[in-house]
Formats: sequence, structure tokens, C-alpha cells
Amino acid sequence: MIVAIGGSDPSGGAGIQADIKTITVFGGYAAAVITALTAQNTLGIAGVMAIDPSFVGQQLELVLTDLPVAAIKIGMLHNAAIVREVAAVLESLAFGIPIILDPVLVSSSGTQLLDNAGIRALCQLLLPQAALVTPNLPEARLLTGLDIQSVDDFGHACDHLLAGGAAAVLIKGGHLEGDTVVDYLRTGEGLEYYHRAPKLVSQSTHGTGCTLASAIATLVGEGRTLADAVSQGHSFVHQAILEAHPMGKGIGPLNHLCQLVR
Repeated sequence: MIVAIGGSDPSGGAGIQADIKTITVFGGYAAAVITALTAQNTLGIAGVMAIDPSFVGQQLELVLTDLPVAAIKIGMLHNAAIVREVAAVLESLAFGIPIILDPVLVSSSGTQLLDNAGIRALCQLLLPQAALVTPNLPEARLLTGLDIQSVDDFGHACDHLLAGGAAAVLIKGGHLEGDTVVDYLRTGEGLEYYHRAPKLVSQSTHGTGCTLASAIATLVGEGRTLADAVSQGHSFVHQAILEAHPMGKGIGPLNHLCQLVR
């Protein structure tokens, strides 16, 4: 069973909705802890309503004390109080459970989804608990304060996050110019892995980060190695974009059922 912690997306493309779809497609049982409600569609986010931190903590505590959790995926947390609450519950009840931290800091449309105090709290309290943190390029810049401009800078950024306590870091390079997307995985134990794939020109990329992190969490939860989980997660996201059906007036969702519909 995989626990997804994050915000709700009523358009179904990202957040908890994407998490549940992905975990289910990979054969996992998805539990969901909601941190915030959003008003959004393919054109962007119009509003965010945070859930009371103590209620977020109550959701998480009840799941962890009752169900056989194999892995935890963390997405949008929205503010420092929620970060602190989630970190405290995980520290108390999730010892030994791999945590995949997708640091949802800013939406693709530019809306800040975790305040500055929340970013500091995430680095101090959640990063040291993470088996893997999966920032995209803008998120990696915010978390490290480094001017990351090319693949050559990825190693330095990973070292910074590893020094902050994460067991492994996956930097996603989709925001870089060029025809090839390069993602870079580094672990504190010295594993280094590059994933390269052709950059897809598509309007169906909403929720890629949520989807990738949930796929990795599910695969790690069933005992796959981190490198294997990252590789399979990438392949799934790539195929889900290729087989997506155009939806909405903006950036539409992936086809999370691409592996089932043949």
C-alpha cells in the first residue's frame, strides 16, 4: 500500500488524482492524505485552500497506524505549518518506510504552492527523512540557491541536497533547452544514473512530476531498486505523454491508462 500526501486537483491531471491513478496502474493500493484543495484546470490555478495542519496530521496518523504502508509519496504541502505537522507524524510513525519527496514549490503557470517558510521547513525537517527527492530545475534552484544552468551543474546541486540529509536526489532536466531531456540520479552511496529521452512536443504534460514520483514510490514499495524504479517511472511518463488525448484549453493531462489500454 502506498500513501500519497498532497493537494487535490479537480481537473484530475495532477496532485492526489494523478497519484491515485498512477499507483493503481502500477498495481498498488493508494491511500490519500489531502493537504490542500485547489481550484484549477488546464489553464492554471485560480485558488488554493489549505487544510488545517492538525487535520492533515490526523489523516496521516490514522492511515499509518492501521494500514500496511510500503512507501510514502509527498507532493504539495502549501505552507510551513503543514510541513511541520507531516514531518512530525512521519518521524514518529514512518520509521523504515521509504519516503519519495516531490517538492511541489511552484506550478507550471507560476503560482507559488509552498511559501518561503515552508521551503525552509521542508529542507530542515523532510529532506533528512527522504529516501529520494525529485526536484525539477526551478525547484532545485529554490532548494539549493544555486544557479543551475546545464547538466554539468546537476552534480553540484545533488551534492547540496545530499548534504541536507536526503538519501538520494533525482534532478529532472525537462526545463533545459535542447532536443533531449536529461534527468540525473545520485545517491549518498555513490550510485550515479543518467536518464536520457527525446524531448516530446506536447500539450499533455500536466502532472508529470506527480506521476513520476508516484510511480517510483509504488515500485520502490514493492522492492525494486531505486535505479530500476526511476527507469520504469520515466518510461511510463514518456508513454503516457505519447498516448495522451488532448483535453482542455491549456496544458492537458497524461494518459495514465496507457499501460492498460492496448
